[in-house]
Amino acid sequence: MSHIVELESVCKRFGVASVLESVSFQVRSGSVVAIIGRSGSGKSTALRCINRLETIDAGRIRVCGRELTSPQLDVNRLHRDVGIVFQSYNLFPHLTAEENVMLAPRLVLQLRRAEQRELAAFVLSQVGLADRAKAYPSQLSGGQQQRVAIARSLAMKPKLMLFDEITSALDPELTGEVLKVIEGLARDGMSMILVTHEMAFARKVADHVIFMHRGTVWEQGPATVLDAPQTEELRQFLGSGL
Repeated sequence: MSHIVELESVCKRFGVASVLESVSFQVRSGSVVAIIGRSGSGKSTALRCINRLETIDAGRIRVCGRELTSPQLDVNRLHRDVGIVFQSYNLFPHLTAEENVMLAPRLVLQLRRAEQRELAAFVLSQVGLADRAKAYPSQLSGGQQQRVAIARSLAMKPKLMLFDEITSALDPELTGEVLKVIEGLARDGMSMILVTHEMAFARKVADHVIFMHRGTVWEQGPATVLDAPQTEELRQFLGSGL
């Protein structure tokens, strides 16, 4: 399998604080990678660097065949290929679920109105919200709003999806709704990187798990590393219930 993401010796600083220290890992096309670790370990920063929301200070990142440090990089094209969903839904409150999903295809892809509606209907169906297309965000639960946010990213037909702790603000029942959607995307072969604290979900869905500690990739391997960690730091992390 080819690699859709490659990080080589990536370093990132915010002022004098070093957040990423020589981070290297690869993601195969069609695979699901879970990034775990304590708060402040660099997980979300790594994800934001992969989508070029943050620039790196050293090293190399290649995503969907593009060198992110290249002066010729077309960031807008990169963002079409790489969707990202955050903990906060960031839906427009004055637009319906359907209209929130249709916005980017209209502005970026310049699809006709009928094509926008057809695409919105398809991706809302993918996340189990075909019957809520006309609902406003205030009429949706947190889990439903998060699923609309996922549908909005899927509408751009990305090659890679990034999820940054998207269930951390949801109660267990709503978390289950969202995780079912991600399981479905995994079955469909979508390449995904998840920053998550849901260890049971990582065990079930991830092909590969990356444990980050103090801004480095401390341990990585198949999901079975969660059952037989090789380092004391990962054993302590899993034992803490985080």
